[in-house]
Amino acid sequence: MRRYCFLLQVLPDRLAEYRERHARVWPEMLAALRDTGWHNYSLFLRDDGLLVGYVEAADLAAAQRAMAATGVNARWQAEMAPFFTGLAGRRPDEGFLLLDEVFHLEDQLDRMIDRTETQAP
Repeated sequence: MRRYCFLLQVLPDRLAEYRERHARVWPEMLAALRDTGWHNYSLFLRDDGLLVGYVEAADLAAAQRAMAATGVNARWQAEMAPFFTGLAGRRPDEGFLLLDEVFHLEDQLDRMIDRTETQAP
């Protein structure tokens, strides 16, 4: 499972409503995310509107394509699009900026353990 992190920008005057909407995500949307391969999906929102998303998926592009094929995603994206800035006509799920992972504790610990085991007499 790969880890992905992304950024979006929520309009400052829509922060409260954005939080409310995500406190009660439609059950059909939750099921679609689960069924299309989104795991450990979290959103973090800063007071200035910076939204940081984290998700694990075997293949994010495949998970995005599977979600794009669902009717519930089309409805959700249409409702969420007005909350964001900088999308240039794209849906929010198409407009996020993916970040490169530069550190993961468990990966480095695993490599350290592997090196130790291969160096043992």
